[in-house]
Amino acid sequence: MTQAPENARRTPDEEAIKYVLITAREHDVKFIRLWFTDIVGTLKGFAITIDELEGILRNGASFDGASIEGLTRANESDMIAMPDPSTFQVLPWRPRTDAVARLFCDIETPTGEPSTADGRQVLRRNLLRASEMGFTFYVAPEIEYYYDSEATKEETNRNRSEYFDQTSVDGTGANLRRDTVLTLEKMGIPVKHSHHEVGVGQHEIDLRHMNALTMADSIVTFKVVAKELAALTGAHATFMPRPFGDRHGSGMHTHMSLFEGDNNAFFEADDKFNLSEIGRYFIAGLMHHAAEICVVTNQWINSYKRLLPGLEAPIYASWTTGNFGNLIRVPSYRPGREESVRVEYRAPDPAANPYLLFSVLLAAGLDGIENKLSLPEPLEEDVFQMSDSELSERGVTRLPRTLDEAIRLAENSQLLEKALGSTVVDNFLANKRLEWQEFSSTVTDYELSRYRHL
Repeated sequence: MTQAPENARRTPDEEAIKYVLITAREHDVKFIRLWFTDIVGTLKGFAITIDELEGILRNGASFDGASIEGLTRANESDMIAMPDPSTFQVLPWRPRTDAVARLFCDIETPTGEPSTADGRQVLRRNLLRASEMGFTFYVAPEIEYYYDSEATKEETNRNRSEYFDQTSVDGTGANLRRDTVLTLEKMGIPVKHSHHEVGVGQHEIDLRHMNALTMADSIVTFKVVAKELAALTGAHATFMPRPFGDRHGSGMHTHMSLFEGDNNAFFEADDKFNLSEIGRYFIAGLMHHAAEICVVTNQWINSYKRLLPGLEAPIYASWTTGNFGNLIRVPSYRPGREESVRVEYRAPDPAANPYLLFSVLLAAGLDGIENKLSLPEPLEEDVFQMSDSELSERGVTRLPRTLDEAIRLAENSQLLEKALGSTVVDNFLANKRLEWQEFSSTVTDYELSRYRHL
């Protein structure tokens, strides 16, 4: 990797650079990993030595930018990884001597322009749009995942840990979850809650609300931490939306709020749900665009094996104040906690690219605000017990049933084009079409067992 030419770079933040260099020396850092994600959210990066750090903080590092296009990468294209000094963190699981740190990077062209294919830059652009409307966007995800160990079938059958269980009968899972929380805290990522989930070997860690860009970086870091610590014990942390057919899937319910300065724009004291007009418009935007953004909120083929009845996952674009089967929930208001009024969007899973996820959720909500979309009354009945005609009368539509359906609904989406840009939309959908094509042509174990001897 080569240092970018000096005349291509924006003016560096000298105080931030000074802080990073001092901190690196204090912690005996010898290697720095420059992190970024490709278009579907897979972590990418390369390492530099401490001797290169100052120059690259000022000027960035050149690399083959085709790597951010995902599986559809074509010709090589020189791009610049420009480190964000505010993201400097020492990796606690690495040795303390000759330590290793990480920096998230924004991807730029050689002339210093933001890359149109970089999810982090896409999110920055959407957050700027919200800022121009007077809003700051805060998010807080509930991240569910499984520890998939090499345990025998008998050991798995003995594991009876369930929702909120506090016992240690799930083997190393509870210890790994604790160590993951402690490691995240060491890296400056605050954790609100952690607990065992419904499925055997399933866990949840909820990150405390923060601005969307910092949270997207934190989710990427969280996955690395969980996987690295699990690997040290011979286990594997999987963020597959539904890795086991006999257990619940893993979601990433995302809590969202808009603030105007220090005031929660979603709060209204006189409303029966304590929900402001802005909050209602925001929810209406989410409901209106739910189907077309599903390819981003649920981007894998396996994602749609979680979005099924009976698995506490939504299949309809409806909202409620209580029922957990709906797409959107407005949690109960606690008096004196105006800042806690928020919208919970329950479709996303942990396979999503968090930069694109937060971009489309924000864009959908802002579209509802800008166009003053009307919001139907909340659905307090059991959505799964209602007929199609009843749902239609209540303005409730169905989410896509497969990735293929989600792709088709997204292909002509003006919202996705506005939120992500044509480069990201085209490359992202090309990746998803390739994924569906490969899946459709693969002969599965199910087919072999069912049809082979007929």
